[in-house]
Amino acid sequence: DAHFTPSLYKHMLGVKPTHHDMEAIDPDYYKNLKLILEHNLDDIGLELTFSIEDHSFGRLQTIDLVPNGRNIKVAEESKEKYVSLVCQHRMTTSIKSQIKAFLEGFHEMVRPELIAIFTAKELELLISGLPDIDIFDLKKHTTYQGYRSTDKEMEWFWNVMTSLTRSQKAAFLQFVTGSSKVPLNGFAELQGMRGIQRFSIHKVGASSALPAAHTCFNQLDLPVYQNEEELKVKLLMAIEEGAGSFEFA
Repeated sequence: DAHFTPSLYKHMLGVKPTHHDMEAIDPDYYKNLKLILEHNLDDIGLELTFSIEDHSFGRLQTIDLVPNGRNIKVAEESKEKYVSLVCQHRMTTSIKSQIKAFLEGFHEMVRPELIAIFTAKELELLISGLPDIDIFDLKKHTTYQGYRSTDKEMEWFWNVMTSLTRSQKAAFLQFVTGSSKVPLNGFAELQGMRGIQRFSIHKVGASSALPAAHTCFNQLDLPVYQNEEELKVKLLMAIEEGAGSFEFA
């Protein structure tokens, strides 16, 4: 039952991780990076340089992300580069020896060209296998915000979920939780950024929008659609847009 972080699957494929992959490693840190990207630095009172502080082995040291980075201020026009460099350090540079050792062993068993056709999420399913997802157990341990379990929209939603193929259910689980792993003791013990965090469905916005997911909270934002068929089409579009196509047998 092997499940790795999204960034490690990308390393297996030779793909550069992005700041979105930080969410599965450190949700709070990811939220801080999003704050930097989505707001003006002056408005949130942040003064940053192209450096980070590292607290490894009880020692505090400043690490430059670019030459002399501790003396170069991050500006609005350069903050995307800053976030990219921070993530590169956290998910690649600081653990490059461990990644190198892992990939050497992995590539002895599987040549890189044999998995090059897959996305990172598809590779997870290929390595871990398609999970057995008990939709009735998921439903039993779901909470609702804005909807009630008795609403017709929720009846449609669960009808759609039970109609999905095994690979579509796995893709849905990845979409809303960030992983295809099913908790050992069922969805009552689904983990989130604060420990056990049950799957939740939140009522949102206009019906023209696609469903959205917040993986660190195991949360699905579901607009109100006109009928069950529209709900299914929009849900599958959202899953495929976020995760690619899953067609393993």
